[in-house]
Amino acid sequence: MSHTAHIPSHRKPRRSASKMALRAGVTGGVLSTLAVAGASGAANAAEPVTQTIELPTLTADLSTQVAQSADATQQAAANYQLQAERDEAFAKAADQAKKDQLAAEKKAEAKKKAEAAAKAKAEREAAEQAASRSSERTTLASASSESVAAPASGSVGAVISFLKAQVGDAYVMGGTGPNSWDCSGLTQAAFKQAGVDLPRTSQQQSTFGTPVSLSNIQVGDLLYWGGAGSAYHVGVYIGNGQYLDAANPSKGVVIQDLSGYPASGAVRVL
Repeated sequence: MSHTAHIPSHRKPRRSASKMALRAGVTGGVLSTLAVAGASGAANAAEPVTQTIELPTLTADLSTQVAQSADATQQAAANYQLQAERDEAFAKAADQAKKDQLAAEKKAEAKKKAEAAAKAKAEREAAEQAASRSSERTTLASASSESVAAPASGSVGAVISFLKAQVGDAYVMGGTGPNSWDCSGLTQAAFKQAGVDLPRTSQQQSTFGTPVSLSNIQVGDLLYWGGAGSAYHVGVYIGNGQYLDAANPSKGVVIQDLSGYPASGAVRVL
């Protein structure tokens, strides 16, 4: 026996050729598979896969309907806005019309009151004027019935008679008769009855005769108002503190009291 016979051998037992061939085949297959998988992975990594999702396509008719619907919606909104603006304008117009009507009614009422007041005033003034005319007629009638102081001569009487015959005639500026007179036109015509030619104007007549004081005046003396040479009115003294003149457009030819309208001076013509 060898001295190494009892030592166990560390060598692996040899495998059979068939097992080794099987293992080699298996290993080759695995490697082949891995090679294919690697190649496939490399190819996939080099060319990324793109997936296309197809969305539904709108047809031409559907697009038209959508557009029409949008237009209709927009038109409806515009119509609503227009109607709202019209309603607002109508409301404003109605409110303004109401205000205008109220203002017109107030104005008409004020005008009516003013017309009524003016009418009442006119009626009152007419009544006052009628009463005044009546009073004047009464005064004239009374004055005409009174006796006149005896004139100094027949020529003065002619002057006074002529003047009284004109009582009630109208006063007209520049009038010289026969039915309308101004103050100097009447006195000129009156003294002409006595053969005296007086100047035409009151300024000239106030310096024509002999000046006399108002305390010594006689029937037939010419009275004047204003300054001698600048008189603005004339009349004739008829006695009893009265004078006759063409007074003004509202009175005409009248007999008046000197106390109511004192003269400024007097001249004796006859």
